[in-house]
Amino acid sequence: MNSQMVSMIAKLQTLLKNEEGQDLVEYGLVVALVAFGAVAAMQALGTEISTVFSQITSTLSSSIT
Repeated sequence: MNSQMVSMIAKLQTLLKNEEGQDLVEYGLVVALVAFGAVAAMQALGTEISTVFSQITSTLSSSIT
């Protein structure tokens, strides 16, 4: 029974030292941060573009009539 506990503790220590999945998590966090920044930028640009098109529309409408 004691050897089984020692074996289980050794396996647990090996699993805790394993860093294979760490890179994937870091890449996932970077992708999420970039996506968040892109969404925020697109929302700000969308408002600006909408304003510019509204101004162009009103200028064209007033010059035609």
